[in-house]
Amino acid sequence: MVEIELDGKKVEVSEGSMVMHAAEKAGTYIPHFCYHKKLSIAANCRMCLVDVEKAPKAMPACATPVTQGMIVRTKSEKAIKAQQSVMEFLLINHPLDCPICDQGGECQLQDLAVGYGGSTSRYEEEKRVVPVKDVGPLISMQEMTRCIHCTRCVRFGQEVAGVMELGMINRGEHSEITTVLGDTVDSELSGNMIDICPVGALTSKPFRYSARTWELSRRKSVSPHDSTGSNLIVQVKNHKVMRVVPFENEEVNECWIADRDRFSYESLNGEERLTSPMLKQGGEWKEVDWQTALEYVANGLRGIKNDHGANSIGALVSPHSTLEELYLAGSLVRGIGSDNVDYRLRNSEFEAPQGVRWLGTSIASLSTLQSVLVVGSNLRKDHPLFAQRIRQATRKGCAVNVINASVHDWAMPVAQAIVAPSALWTDALAQIAAAVAAEKSMPTPIAVESVSEGARAVAASLLSGERKAILLGNAAAHHANASNLLALARFIGEQTGASVGYLTEAANTVGAQWAKAQPQQGGLNAGQMLQGALKAVLLLNTEPEFDSSAGAQAKSALNNAQMVVTMSPFKANMEFSDVLLPIAPFSETAGTFVNAEGRVQSFHAVVKPAGDARPAWKVLRVLGNLMDLQDMNYETSQDVLARITGKQAGEVTSVPAELLNNATKAPLKAEKAPSAEPCVASIYQLDSLVRRAPSLQLTADGRAALKGAAQ
Repeated sequence: MVEIELDGKKVEVSEGSMVMHAAEKAGTYIPHFCYHKKLSIAANCRMCLVDVEKAPKAMPACATPVTQGMIVRTKSEKAIKAQQSVMEFLLINHPLDCPICDQGGECQLQDLAVGYGGSTSRYEEEKRVVPVKDVGPLISMQEMTRCIHCTRCVRFGQEVAGVMELGMINRGEHSEITTVLGDTVDSELSGNMIDICPVGALTSKPFRYSARTWELSRRKSVSPHDSTGSNLIVQVKNHKVMRVVPFENEEVNECWIADRDRFSYESLNGEERLTSPMLKQGGEWKEVDWQTALEYVANGLRGIKNDHGANSIGALVSPHSTLEELYLAGSLVRGIGSDNVDYRLRNSEFEAPQGVRWLGTSIASLSTLQSVLVVGSNLRKDHPLFAQRIRQATRKGCAVNVINASVHDWAMPVAQAIVAPSALWTDALAQIAAAVAAEKSMPTPIAVESVSEGARAVAASLLSGERKAILLGNAAAHHANASNLLALARFIGEQTGASVGYLTEAANTVGAQWAKAQPQQGGLNAGQMLQGALKAVLLLNTEPEFDSSAGAQAKSALNNAQMVVTMSPFKANMEFSDVLLPIAPFSETAGTFVNAEGRVQSFHAVVKPAGDARPAWKVLRVLGNLMDLQDMNYETSQDVLARITGKQAGEVTSVPAELLNNATKAPLKAEKAPSAEPCVASIYQLDSLVRRAPSLQLTADGRAALKGAAQ
């Protein structure tokens, strides 16, 4: 540790730290633009100049290493004059458009100009103008004349997103930030560039000119998409979601969010919202009141139970639903006398539940891994923020190994990639297991014909270092031999000291298991239900055509049912449904998500439900009451959570006692799976919200997915 004196206070920081780090630790603010705690040091804005004793001129705090006994003054006349001079230069070419700038009210330059800028300018020359650039549907670069060349966006692309999509060309006053070749910015994390831009050069294209920052209310929430459980600030005006930005949580999403977390809010205000209950009568849809719709459903379920038995009734539920909704869906179906409830819509294998599948380690630990094996995942698109953490680990030397059906650009160095059809993944893992066993001079756990050099390299990588993980991706979880893949991964993990876990697909995949939203006593699984085995089907927040492995075949199977009830925020499943019940999306209901690491995160509604929409947990509770079921009287979603956890809201933060990645089948042979590839959703087709967000569908990933679906 090194001790320095900062504005008369003693501060201890680690050797190699900069003056800026010491100031942060001491709680002293030093004005800056180019410095960002998550990015490398550029020292090109010079706004952070401070007075260092014995130094002949002011020094940049972000790039001046601390030395023992150093004396620094951030508020001396020398420091203030230097900062004012820098501000004067920054404002030479800056346009005088604050009144119409979309960044007004949250602009760093505007704020610091008040404290360090002059009331008049000495410069009378013409200001420069930078050409307008179109970089895609998410980021607006209409006013790059405002750019102060802090290069935060450039460094973010290189270091965090892993793709240098923006760069600075030319010199002097001709410098400009651009894509160089006129390309679009297509990173799945690109929206973070908007947040870190300290001026109004990069702004949100969907949000642009729709509200002023001081008009917005700010409310905390949790992302309903992938299993990161990103913490959000949802900004609201007139009971309408206007913008979504990250809420910093170092252990979960740091200060970043993925683009689908940021821009999926567009669907909340879209034309496809379902705002009133609807019944199909004579082949036509008619709006009805809630009482009529719920009584129709309750009477229909009673009739089908009497005619065909309780086992002819089932529920297909989305793992993007809240913990409370999933629990009550299971309670409703089981109260009727059936065990047909399942969230595993994309799975090919349905092993008996044995604990709760989870990440196997903490999310934060991904940033410090020394070796990792990822099986069956397009990591960068399936889990953008997990990929970002592993990308940071590679910058410190982490070896990334992959088993996958095709080569994907993860924007990070990959040490060893075993590319094989999914049918051969068990064989690939078996070879790695055999290589590990041979290296440790122990019996081979599974017979393999030969061991490839790639398998030996992966085994050597996992046997080295201290912090390592084996991560099974969405395709591995949905694999026809999923349990065998897990058993092999567990053997390798036990012998190498690596953690073993699932990246988990959805916001509440872990929570769905915890809420027992899968058959417990031999009920039908999702695959069987989607083959037409039911007379009455409840669809909670899901569109089987897009959300299940059955795909288009799900429509014909569900058409054969006597009654299909869709509970959705959107006008979905209209072709084969008999009843549509409008439920509130995550922004309009209170609930809980459990992320991949088992972190329990509750949230409140940020706006009122649209039209006559109601929180799904309330709809399920009322249905239970109409059917005279026991234990369905809950006043709030917190009451439901207390029933699940046995504790009051706020008292439970994780589910460690339930988390268990045990294999149910011992690895006896390298089984070959059926040739069909596992069902995996593309990045902007994952759930009903992102599918209906226009800007996301206009991105390169969105267009590619739609083109693939059309073919």
